[in-house]
Amino acid sequence: MTSPKGKNYRWLIVTLLFLGTVINYLDRQIIGLLKPTLELEFNWTETDFGRIMSAFSFAYAIGLLVSGRFIDKVGTKLGYSVAVVVWSLAGMGHALAKSVTGFGIARLSLGIGEAGNFPAAMKAVSEWFPKKERALATGIFNSGTAIGVVVALIIVPIIMQNYGWHEVFWITGAMGFVWLIFWLWLYEIPSKQKRLSAEELAYIESDKDDISDQVQSTTKISWAKLFTFPQTWAFVTGKFLIDPIFWFFLFWLPSYFSSTFNLDLKVISPELMLIYGATTIGSIAGGYFSSQLINRGWPTLKARKGVLLLFAILELGIMIAIAQFVTDKWVAVGLISLAVAVHQAWATNIFTMASDMFPKEVVSSVVGIGGMTGAIGGILFPIFVGYLLDVYKAADNLTGGYNLIFTICGVTYLVAWIIIHLLTRRSQKVVVN
Repeated sequence: MTSPKGKNYRWLIVTLLFLGTVINYLDRQIIGLLKPTLELEFNWTETDFGRIMSAFSFAYAIGLLVSGRFIDKVGTKLGYSVAVVVWSLAGMGHALAKSVTGFGIARLSLGIGEAGNFPAAMKAVSEWFPKKERALATGIFNSGTAIGVVVALIIVPIIMQNYGWHEVFWITGAMGFVWLIFWLWLYEIPSKQKRLSAEELAYIESDKDDISDQVQSTTKISWAKLFTFPQTWAFVTGKFLIDPIFWFFLFWLPSYFSSTFNLDLKVISPELMLIYGATTIGSIAGGYFSSQLINRGWPTLKARKGVLLLFAILELGIMIAIAQFVTDKWVAVGLISLAVAVHQAWATNIFTMASDMFPKEVVSSVVGIGGMTGAIGGILFPIFVGYLLDVYKAADNLTGGYNLIFTICGVTYLVAWIIIHLLTRRSQKVVVN
């Protein structure tokens, strides 16, 4: 079926998912931006701050595993609502903290709540979009990760200048409750949404013409059984190996530019704004690309894996170029902007593969499992990066350490693609008889 003209309620749903993701990433970035202020007021050491950050990472990993299954059981509307309430209250709770323990508890709560965002959003996409549009829809809401970071860079200084750090947490935490009003008002699964036209509903459910999809939707799959499918491990591979690279970009790029190009981190950096902004373009473009291939007649999984291979090859070339040839700051900005854009294009298609390979009833569970492994990788990889950089720093060659890390990251995408391809070569869809 062709997309019904003028019938776009499903894109309103994506807008809600995008805004929810923006708020999600806004809330998690705030404590990093307030770090100098909070260190001064509470006399934190770097170890204290590291423990507070670890509390979030640990809770986020566990929360992804638990929230995915919870959302599959109670449904997208209620599941996402609970997640937003938890993370918004936790965000506001930071304003009440008066010790390392208090902030650690607030971060634990924030991690548990924020973990529900991606499982709920991917389940909503699987409910509201046919397969040929899912990657584009995923790319749009996933671009909220970068926008959330940029919004935090803008509004946190404004609130601090006019009020104080307590108000930063109160105001940003309240944003989640404002979003929740619109979510409860506007969201329902397509078959129960009275605002949806019959024509658009038929278009959304057009994938049900596929016999295998009919079999999937009527079969219950236990949580434990998900681990027996190679498709689960394909998704896990994509998350475990590649998610940590995004955290490297997020947390170490400022230090890289500071040590390599003497960037002043005490002021807002247009260089970093450009780099993080580029992830938005990559997220949407990556989803659009694979969706177009499906529209041209490519099988769904072939289209996803085809663009993943292209992105893996591009990323390898870009990372090697950064490691071997970059000596100018703005050349580095350009190449790293391209690298993070390609990364988000990859991430969009990995997320979408979960909804391609599994029934809607277990999409959140699969995304939760993969997200948890990605979070574990995000905990382990920084330890390796820190050790490697310390070794090179001792040899007075910190730039060489960063260059080696860029090369390792570039190779990892291709390794991940090979494993994903082998795991899905014979069986692409989960169909239980």
